[in-house]
Amino acid sequence: MGGMLRMISKEEALPGRSSEMPIADKHFVLGTPMKGPWPEGSDMFVFANGCFWGSEKGVWRLPGGGIISTAVGYAAGFTPNPSYQEACSGLTGSTEAVQVVFDPEKIGLVDILRWFWQAHDPTQGMGQGNDRGTQYRSGLYYFNEEQKEIFEASKKAYETALQQAGRGRGQVTTEIASADDFPDGKVFYYAEDYHQQYLAKPGARPYCSAQPQVVDLPAFETWCPEHLQEKYKPKLSEDFWAQHGPQPHCVIMSPNEPIAWP
Repeated sequence: MGGMLRMISKEEALPGRSSEMPIADKHFVLGTPMKGPWPEGSDMFVFANGCFWGSEKGVWRLPGGGIISTAVGYAAGFTPNPSYQEACSGLTGSTEAVQVVFDPEKIGLVDILRWFWQAHDPTQGMGQGNDRGTQYRSGLYYFNEEQKEIFEASKKAYETALQQAGRGRGQVTTEIASADDFPDGKVFYYAEDYHQQYLAKPGARPYCSAQPQVVDLPAFETWCPEHLQEKYKPKLSEDFWAQHGPQPHCVIMSPNEPIAWP
């Protein structure tokens, strides 16, 4: 799918609408709520790494019972509550994104972040695979300064790892921005219901443009700022990544259920 390769200005953006897209109350796979209020102690992570169908599935399958809910939508744009057609026009400034609500006692922010990096090629600029346009750009959107530090440090580490492995196209192009940078502090808008958990639904087209480079994010201790290492220590082991780390087309070929892992 082709699209606009130039980011628009706020003045060029479509007006959008005040009402949210109507979606199901419950997650199609997990059976959990699709919208808050969220459980006390939960955390949120919003990212974009190409076609959101496969991006969402990869995360809801992470083990340990720590993923409370996932949703797909449109992030980091100027247009409130855009439609899919509007986002694909490039005239909203949005990128296809995933919102993750998780229990940090059961799965770490860094675990989900590692899946994000390893599940796509973050050097492709305005696109991923055959999907081209600003709506397919890679992005991480933080809700506090600790997330910002971790995102920026992991970006630098993964760029080095890709370059040393001779993978990707050079510099990592992933944008890192504060959720507060967007109108009314709202970085994420839900997509239409048919997009939610799309790859798990009967009749879904088995498609995902993500291009994993099969390069590991370096060891956590080598890149995470020292003062955040105890709080954000990952929960998933290297054995998990060796067995279940992203491979080309792995999301499409995988079952819908969360991965069973000790």
